[in-house]
Amino acid sequence: MSSPAQAANGEPVINVRDAVIRFGPVVAVDGVSLHVRRGEVFGLLGPNGSGKTTLIRGLCGLVELTQGTVRVLGYDVQRDAERIRANIGYMSQKFSLYEDLTSQENLDFYTGIYGLTVQQGRDRQAQLIEQTGLAPYLDRRAGRLSGGWKQRLALACALLHEPQLVFLDEPTAGIDPVARRDLWDLLFRLAALGITLFVTTHYMDEAERCARVGYIYLGKLLAQGTPAELKHLPGVNIPGTRWLEIFCTDSAELLERLRARPGVRQATIFGQSVHALVDADRSNAALGLEGLEVRQGEPTLEDVFVTLSRAQQKE
Repeated sequence: MSSPAQAANGEPVINVRDAVIRFGPVVAVDGVSLHVRRGEVFGLLGPNGSGKTTLIRGLCGLVELTQGTVRVLGYDVQRDAERIRANIGYMSQKFSLYEDLTSQENLDFYTGIYGLTVQQGRDRQAQLIEQTGLAPYLDRRAGRLSGGWKQRLALACALLHEPQLVFLDEPTAGIDPVARRDLWDLLFRLAALGITLFVTTHYMDEAERCARVGYIYLGKLLAQGTPAELKHLPGVNIPGTRWLEIFCTDSAELLERLRARPGVRQATIFGQSVHALVDADRSNAALGLEGLEVRQGEPTLEDVFVTLSRAQQKE
């Protein structure tokens, strides 16, 4: 395998500046700038059609940039796309392995694709089978695996050539909560080994797990930072307002009452509580909250992304 050009000078694993990707008149990625550090789990969120997959394909050199610069592992994506692809792993949104082959046959096939020697392939497969727990399923056809085990197999195949950077496009879509937790535990073990992970997801709880998060909407990266930094953005914590957590036995009924009250900017249900943004000068009594348990709240990542999206819609 070729050795990455990234030097020990602290250059980010991914460094994107003003990237634009157009398909005819359609601007799929619009002036995106971001960076990802070595060993980081970076989460990219955004609604369907926002440009997440297109951006990943641009970072992998599979889609040509219209404008801007992208460096991945120290290489320029427009000049050195082949070298980049030799040193990255990629898990697509849809299961893309051969469903009529067994798990072992898929591993063998990709071992050959990546040009590993017989001994290298055996050693690397043994490591990955142990890491992913695939041993009981090696003789099972990939098409008969559950969603969680399909993703583990796809991840093992993406890691065979020991990439320093792995792109995972909605890796947990359609799998059950236990499999989702197990897959994330595996991803964190990989990050601890120094592998950089660039993950797209729709799940807010998964975004909370990431070291840093970016939110893309209609091709534009509206914000990036740690989950805590995003929750403290000025546009989310509006001067003259406060966030409340209100607990009651009938949260649906309370939600309807709150939405009709002056001074309530937004409200939604989280389990047995109502999460609300209200004008700071409105007392609990004025909001009709007498006799209820009311706690000082804080914005969630969902609040961040809803607020950013609505502000963009108004422009």
